[in-house]
Amino acid sequence: MRASASVGAEKCEGWRPAWRAGTCLVPEDGWWAMAAMEAGPVPATLAPEDAARDASEAAGAGPEAPLLPAGNRLSLHLHPGGCRRLLRLCAQQAPQLLEVDFLQLSGHEDPQLLEAALARLPWSLPRLRSLVLKGGQRREALGACLRGSLATLPASLSSLARLAHLDLSFNSLETLPACVPQMCGLNALLLSRNCLSELPAALGALPALTFLAVTHNRLQTLPPALGALSSLQRLDLSGNLLEALPPEIGGLGSLAELNLASNRLQSLPSSLAGLRALRLFILHSNLLASVPASLARLPLLTRLDLRDNQLRDVPPELLDAPFVRLQGNPLGRPPPDPPSPPGTPVVPEMPRLLLTSDRDSFAVTPQGCSVTLACGVRLQFPAGATAAPMTIRYRLWLPEPRLVPLGPHDALLSGVLELQPHGVAFQQEVGLWLLFVPPRARRCREVVVRTLSDNSWSDLETHLEQETPKRLWAHCQVPHFSWFLVVSRPVSDACLVPPEGTLLCSSGHAGVRVTFPAGATEEPQHVRMQSGPSSFLRPVTIQLPLPPGVTGLSLDRARLHLLHRAAPAAAWDDITAQVALELTHLYARFQVTRFSWYWLWYTTKACVGSLARKAWERLRLYRVNLIALQRRRDPEQVLLQCLPRNKVDATLRRLLERYRGPEPSDTVEMFEGEKFFAAFERGIDIDADRPDCVEGRLCFVFYSHLKNLKEVYVTTALDRRARAVRGQVSFYRGEVPEVVPEEAEAARQKRGPAALWMATLPIKLPRLQGCEGPTREPGLSLAPLNLGDAETGFLTQSNLLNVAGRLGPDWPAVALHLGLPYRELQRVRHEFRDDLDGQIRHMLFSWAERQAGQPGAVGRLVQALEQSDRRDVAEEVRAVLELGRRKYQEGIRHTSLAPGNLTSPDRLPSPSPEPAQA
Repeated sequence: MRASASVGAEKCEGWRPAWRAGTCLVPEDGWWAMAAMEAGPVPATLAPEDAARDASEAAGAGPEAPLLPAGNRLSLHLHPGGCRRLLRLCAQQAPQLLEVDFLQLSGHEDPQLLEAALARLPWSLPRLRSLVLKGGQRREALGACLRGSLATLPASLSSLARLAHLDLSFNSLETLPACVPQMCGLNALLLSRNCLSELPAALGALPALTFLAVTHNRLQTLPPALGALSSLQRLDLSGNLLEALPPEIGGLGSLAELNLASNRLQSLPSSLAGLRALRLFILHSNLLASVPASLARLPLLTRLDLRDNQLRDVPPELLDAPFVRLQGNPLGRPPPDPPSPPGTPVVPEMPRLLLTSDRDSFAVTPQGCSVTLACGVRLQFPAGATAAPMTIRYRLWLPEPRLVPLGPHDALLSGVLELQPHGVAFQQEVGLWLLFVPPRARRCREVVVRTLSDNSWSDLETHLEQETPKRLWAHCQVPHFSWFLVVSRPVSDACLVPPEGTLLCSSGHAGVRVTFPAGATEEPQHVRMQSGPSSFLRPVTIQLPLPPGVTGLSLDRARLHLLHRAAPAAAWDDITAQVALELTHLYARFQVTRFSWYWLWYTTKACVGSLARKAWERLRLYRVNLIALQRRRDPEQVLLQCLPRNKVDATLRRLLERYRGPEPSDTVEMFEGEKFFAAFERGIDIDADRPDCVEGRLCFVFYSHLKNLKEVYVTTALDRRARAVRGQVSFYRGEVPEVVPEEAEAARQKRGPAALWMATLPIKLPRLQGCEGPTREPGLSLAPLNLGDAETGFLTQSNLLNVAGRLGPDWPAVALHLGLPYRELQRVRHEFRDDLDGQIRHMLFSWAERQAGQPGAVGRLVQALEQSDRRDVAEEVRAVLELGRRKYQEGIRHTSLAPGNLTSPDRLPSPSPEPAQA
């Protein structure tokens, strides 16, 4: 398994520039074509002028075709030697360079060669408007992104009079290059993930700057001149070391978004009341002890995030405001103990981090920290857990058999969490909290966290914490990182058996006891009742309760059978004649010298072993029904779900207000962790590629406690203008978990060619009325759009419709987390007061249309879904985005970027990658 890179607006894997709000620059409408021409290696010791001259000579010496950009874009960061290619073009004085207004180079180029190439830009690319010099395209051995080598810029870049967008993220800048404050036309400046400890006062002399990002640097203070940026609309300073803000920051009259998360702020200046245009104010994961009440009077503020601070008291105006988030604060708690006497060492408070959905890693220092991941997992690193700073990466995997080790009677209660680096031991144990689904049966069962250690799975000592009746945490201490999941298993009773003997009682049934006589072990030995085998020097006495309704005085001994099973065999042997059964009024006792499986039966049947084997196999089966429903207002949207038999009626009553379809399938039996497939037939197909679609079939994995549900869009190649299309969806068995005996699988399945078929349910696509697409509600415009960009991924109209169909009554919470004001929610509710679907779609598509062309929109949608406790929808969106990014990468490798392939401008591929739809 590998950690995914949740690509955010400023992550390192992006294939295109991170466009920001307010940057009216080059549209995302062009690709480029280049002929293959390689130059000889340029020695690293050459001066920039010599490197440029040698590259120019090499350009004119080869017989290959000239290297030319296509259109107005030139991206040279995908292949090594981008600076050499640029120097060739400059040396040839290609007239196409005069039209280029977007240039992207890698920050991992040779520093001298990069400086030589940048020095030529003012003369060779005079119309340049966007310059991207990002690092992060390379990774270290453990997968972390590496910074680029860029540490400065040539002074001549200040002559780029038209430059409006400059991205220097993921590099090694320790000070801001002197030429940057002289770029008077600069509109967007991105400096994230560098090594900046301060910003120069000259930065306030950029009159046109509307967006500034300096995240994840080392800033401790801000210059007062920052308040002179009168045009600034977005300011992101998250992930720094800021302890205070200058009062002059209140002069940013155009500022609409301010992000100060993950700093060390203890108070806020009262001048923030002057930010009259502020809409979004992010302050989570700081050390704030108080906030000014004037923030509640900002007229346009739609979200104030104060989570995970030190607030014990909040002004009433903010406490009751619907746009304020206060989770993770000690509200109402008494103040801490008075300070210690002078001379007592001060223990610094542990930093707290709250990660957003676009981050898959974080840094841990020897000071320790408390971390809350976007997927809901919590981690606590005590001080001294690491001897040196360390980067931790995480990923939440969807459960599947190869990742989920389950015993015969275990049930999965959570997804699979992977934490890296694997196997690195901590000097102190790290606390881990995992959310899980409450188990339906709790008697004689326990919830544990299971982890992989030394190539074997083991269970950790787990404590349960209840936040709400339906929100439970499994807490454990981990010595190192690996894979983790929460399971429900039969309770395991253990004790230490000394040579003097002892008594072990079952916590599930008080009548089940094991008596260890003196001399059963030579030395103290740990023994578990439900685990084996364990051998003993002397026979131990096992006590089992008699079957219900039977007493020792009335039973017929000929009907009482003691069965034995030695794992991993599937057979149960009758050993009644081999042991001496001692009967009391309520119990049966016998002696053994080793632990194994024992089962007491009272029956009139002759073949007890075969009967017991069938009953044993039945204990591992679940009786379920399959449903297939279509959205009433959008029949192309189909909901497929596998439900336990006792939940079918309640689920259908809840869904049939919005869905319609056939009756559920007949009851079928499935094993925990069994795979099965859904295939659309008779002219109906899935509308788009999905990561869970294999050869046109949707793949499911059945887990009894998790939601086995998928919603897809279907289409047909038949003509729906003439008549409706009547198709069907069939469900077929897939792979059975390895722990299931072959006898159990064969007994469950029917004989013959239809052994894999489970059910078939009809699907009907109605006839189209006067158009080639499905009809929509009047008054609701669903204009085709692609939300996002190549770095964060794309969502199409079908994807958004799928998201809208899953939100249901949770849509107001999602809307507030997306930044929509409360009064707009009220307006949508009134306008579509009799139509819940119309409310959801109008909210989501109106938000999406406003986000068109802005970076990070998809990441904000995923984050809003997670913050609204709709992680199921968020995970599906992530899967669709990952598929789209993967297809985009494959498209890059097979298009004009490949050496030797010169594409003419009239045959350029589509500007956006093929989107994945759910």
